[in-house]
Amino acid sequence: MKEESMATRRKVIQRMLEGAVFMGGGGLLWGKSVNASTKADYVLRPPGALKEKQFLKACIKCGQCVEACPYDTLKLAEPGDGIANGTPFFEPRTIPCYLCTDMPCTDSCPSGALDLKALTKEDEKADILNSRMGLAVIHKESCLAYWGIRCEACYRACPLVDKAITLDYEVNERTGKHAKLLPIVHSDVCTGCGVCEQACVAEKAAIFVLPLDKSTGEVGDHYIKSWEKKDEQRINEDVEKADDDKDVKSAIDYLNDDDLIDD
Repeated sequence: MKEESMATRRKVIQRMLEGAVFMGGGGLLWGKSVNASTKADYVLRPPGALKEKQFLKACIKCGQCVEACPYDTLKLAEPGDGIANGTPFFEPRTIPCYLCTDMPCTDSCPSGALDLKALTKEDEKADILNSRMGLAVIHKESCLAYWGIRCEACYRACPLVDKAITLDYEVNERTGKHAKLLPIVHSDVCTGCGVCEQACVAEKAAIFVLPLDKSTGEVGDHYIKSWEKKDEQRINEDVEKADDDKDVKSAIDYLNDDDLIDD
């Protein structure tokens, strides 16, 4: 009886310890998930990806785009990554997108989550240079070039050198004798490939790619660029539409006038 009692007690203690380990491990995983929860907001998707909400609905998590990538750039999200499990993403600092001209990842997608049409402008063929995976942003305080130290690492590495990234010349006021060669990113050309981020010599990259909704602002439709005909035309069309809506409303109000009905 005593031996059975001891054995039962051992089992109870063992189960308690197992439960504690499980809860502890679960807590660690949950904590990791919470800490990484915001990572999903900054995830970078492959070329031609639909907007994030539509992408998550369309992606069937088959991994074919990952298998098609010749540079092992793409990875499938795993539990704890803070990104929807099984969806493809890439981290430029580790391996950037090398902008394959045949777009194997996009072309291999069976669900349309990666869409070649997103890489097409007007009637032209799909072109990898039309990718807008994100936008490179420069942290000037940690960029050596903005310190006055000559560094053209991101500029030289950029696949669209002198287009996506150009150099701006500025007098170094500290020395009065030298020029600063400052990298400037052009959002209308940058593909978000992240080659610049990988090439940055800083310990923590001073240039990094963010999703477009995190790296760009929005002025608002009530501002216009009077020097651009298209923008001025947009305002004229909005005014005409507003006038038409007003005329319709006025007509309805007139027909519903109580005085007219009484007469």
